[in-house]
Amino acid sequence: MSETKPRVVYTDPRWAVGPNGKLDLELCDIEREIYGEAIALELGIYENGRFVTDGPRLVERLRGANAVLVLRTQINAPLIDVLAPTCRVVGRQGVGFDNLDLPELERRGIFAFNVPDYCTPEVSDHALALILALERRIALQSAQVRAGVWTTEGAPAQRRLGNLTFGIVGLGRIGHEVARKAAVFYGSLQAFDPYVPVAEMAGLGVRKCATLEGLVATSDVVSVHAPLSAETHWLIGRSVLRAIKEGALLINTARGDLVEPEAVLEVLQSGRLGGYGSDVFTPEDPNEDPINRRILAFDNVVVTPHTAFRSADSIRSVRRRVSEEIRRVLLDSEPPRFGRLA
Repeated sequence: MSETKPRVVYTDPRWAVGPNGKLDLELCDIEREIYGEAIALELGIYENGRFVTDGPRLVERLRGANAVLVLRTQINAPLIDVLAPTCRVVGRQGVGFDNLDLPELERRGIFAFNVPDYCTPEVSDHALALILALERRIALQSAQVRAGVWTTEGAPAQRRLGNLTFGIVGLGRIGHEVARKAAVFYGSLQAFDPYVPVAEMAGLGVRKCATLEGLVATSDVVSVHAPLSAETHWLIGRSVLRAIKEGALLINTARGDLVEPEAVLEVLQSGRLGGYGSDVFTPEDPNEDPINRRILAFDNVVVTPHTAFRSADSIRSVRRRVSEEIRRVLLDSEPPRFGRLA
């Protein structure tokens, strides 16, 4: 009697949605190469342009899975109860762990991993793109010309970047890369990260700020690259933004819940904030939230739909790496090689 193949479910693989708007296993070429005939791959539920990321239908899809791969799906304690009898590993096709209940996965003996470095070049490029678009008022000028308004001298004067200070919140992998790239444009760099020593920052040409308030009060640009946790939820809130330097830009390519929308709206309305650029929101689509919708109406706001991580190379790289780790756990009985283990 043949042994049953281990079963892996990818809950929300956006790259597997075909041109017809339906999930297509034929797009899983990398996965088929790595899993071969040894592992059975199933995809989640996709309908009306969205993945089903919670509820009884998802529970039934995941019941009995030996491995699960998620992007936005929340792996919480009730869902782990369903997974625990059979699941050996949960992977996240992304950088953070904010949608995985790591303590509960550890308690139930289920490995967990992410891919912390797959999109570092893309996110750091995207942060600088948002910043430069705001500094040079690209989106506003483009919209004016398209609307038939041609003006050169009448446009607001831009800043000379070499005279300005660039501030970074969170000097991890992406923060390091942003610092390296920002140094080409800005006169001086500083950062707030209580977990990075002064000497390491100095090696990057970055001055360490003792407090977040001190950083925002003296930076002409504040670029957020902190991880999301209970400690950092709404890290950039009212008390911080009230201290922000007049005319400064605020950029978020990390997580929506790091920045309090009401606080951003207040400093935009007051004119204190020179511009806001964001790739991330809570909820994901800012049009679904009344505060974020009001933020979108400002001319000095530039936003993108959570695409900072995207490139053809980054997507194929992360697909390969997560599939290799799942195969390693299921077929070789080895722990994942990278990311954090539960």
